[in-house]
Amino acid sequence: MSTVLLITTLAIFTTMTLALIRAIMGPTVYDRIVAVNMFGTKTVLAVALIVFITGHSDLLDVALVYALINFISVITILKLSHKGNLAAAGKRERGSSDD
Repeated sequence: MSTVLLITTLAIFTTMTLALIRAIMGPTVYDRIVAVNMFGTKTVLAVALIVFITGHSDLLDVALVYALINFISVITILKLSHKGNLAAAGKRERGSSDD
């Protein structure tokens, strides 16, 4: 493995560790959510790096699906933390007033 790949791998895992620390110790909920999002993004980068090193292009689909799940879950968690109740928030957005 070349030096560049080794340095890249170490940088990705270092930032993943720092994001995990921020997700655990974050002062606010939003800091924790951003840290979890960053951890998910770095996971996708790590999978893409594994694909590059090993040459197994099948894992690239896994990385793309994980990125999509990460995006949807972060949006959902942000909406949940902002509104408090996703079901009630959906009714309010549609204009329904029957509770």
